[in-house]
Amino acid sequence: EVQLVESGGGLVQAGGSLRLSCAASGFTFDDYAIGWFRQAPGKEREGVSCISSSDGSTYYLDSVKGRFTISSDNAKNTVYLQMNSLKPEDTAVYYCAAGGTGGVIGIWTRLYEYDYWGQGTQVTVSS
Repeated sequence: EVQLVESGGGLVQAGGSLRLSCAASGFTFDDYAIGWFRQAPGKEREGVSCISSSDGSTYYLDSVKGRFTISSDNAKNTVYLQMNSLKPEDTAVYYCAAGGTGGVIGIWTRLYEYDYWGQGTQVTVSS
């Protein structure tokens, strides 16, 4: 059974940090790219970051560049999203997703590129 389980969300003050984890099981981790998405109330789900398992390439939403860092521990089948200097506008449910072929993803921000999704973890940033 394929599973993606997010953890690490919570309530934090503006300027604070959180580290999200995405633990994967049930599929060959190295064959997929892992993306992080978020969805705020009343808004569409948007791509935040992605890491390609084929070559370690990373991608970021412009508004999080310099603040968020994605990384992967292939031995643990886990991808992390380190979020620093958090802002109230980062408040959302954060989801991880797995997609692509051979670790290569197409347009990483497109939801349909991803085959598997986690249930999400809530991140709330207070001002």
